Amino acid sequence: MFLVGWGPGAAAADGSPGFKLSQTCPPGFELTQGACKLRSLYQRYGSLQGAGVGGLKTGLPPWRDGFSPQQIDLGRYLFFDPLLSADHTLSCASCHQPDRGFADGMGRSVGTDGQLSTRSAPSLWNVAFLQSLFWDGRAGSLEQQMLEPLFGAAEMANSATTLLASLRASAVYRPLFAQAYPEHFSHPGASIQLDQLYTALAAFQASLISLNSRYDQYAHGYSDALNAREQAGLNVFRSFVARCAECHTPPLFSNQQLAVIGTPEPEGMPFDPGAGPGLGEPTLRGAFRTPGLRNIALTAPYMHSGRFATLREAVAFYTGGRGHAVPAGEDLRIHWHIWEPRLTDEELDQLVEFLHTLTDESLKPVTPVAVPSGLPLMHGPATPITTGNAP
Repeated sequence: MFLVGWGPGAAAADGSPGFKLSQTCPPGFELTQGACKLRSLYQRYGSLQGAGVGGLKTGLPPWRDGFSPQQIDLGRYLFFDPLLSADHTLSCASCHQPDRGFADGMGRSVGTDGQLSTRSAPSLWNVAFLQSLFWDGRAGSLEQQMLEPLFGAAEMANSATTLLASLRASAVYRPLFAQAYPEHFSHPGASIQLDQLYTALAAFQASLISLNSRYDQYAHGYSDALNAREQAGLNVFRSFVARCAECHTPPLFSNQQLAVIGTPEPEGMPFDPGAGPGLGEPTLRGAFRTPGLRNIALTAPYMHSGRFATLREAVAFYTGGRGHAVPAGEDLRIHWHIWEPRLTDEELDQLVEFLHTLTDESLKPVTPVAVPSGLPLMHGPATPITTGNAP
């Protein structure tokens, strides 16, 4: 028997796990001429142009799809496999945990040897729609983005040579790569290539779609999906007083732009210049990519450095006044949408209640109970996953 993606698994006859990649697309996708294509009600709506502030029936920005079921499922196993890290203590899922909204619940992520990064791990939900990645937007594709966590000294600390050798040495991974890339492996002597790894990881991450929350049901016309307080929170969110929707624009709840909002750093942390130095643009000193708010209730703490422990603290920051938390000596060009809305405590509470309606894990992928390398699944350095779903 084999462990097959998206469904229940079993052990091989000798008691060891066997693996066979799924031939069907994950939920939310339709198999069309061998490729998985996204299917969403939002595809029926018009473009973002002229939608106003937070229009409900607004179309999606461009997205990535078209990967094969086998490529997506191979990416799923690779995503959870510590084989990808230098010391086999970290996987992609260590910092992007499904039960934490594909973040890790930490203000600063932990890499190999317990090294702390300077920023938090952003959620991976709906990355198929993103035109830039990382908090400072420095990567233009999933393939470009993944090189830093895979090979960065403070993260998984592997090398391309070692990673490729590890995959090629695995008796289990070769047939899986052959299932995902049959044309390549039809040639004698073909071997696993790094670009195939990158494609598979990108395919899996592009399948992480969250567009079926209670908010979405309301947006599609089911008025009872939100209660009165949640609707009030939505009205605050969309208002020209709070102006939340001008940056966190539905349906992704992000306009994908870089913005300087002047959020304070945690105690003892130096000021993070954000996108400014990388772009050579002084007006973007302290700028960060506007994150999407999908599953935001699962991804505390908040902001690029995890400065705020709760959603209530995060929304309250915006009513504190334009530039009120900018460190002394910093001259930041605060985004013009950041002003002084002077929201009441009741309005802030309603906002938080509305943000909870963006939670949607209906298409959350299944965490495998075993990975092809045979290594234990890890949440972080020396922290194995003790509960698992069927593979």
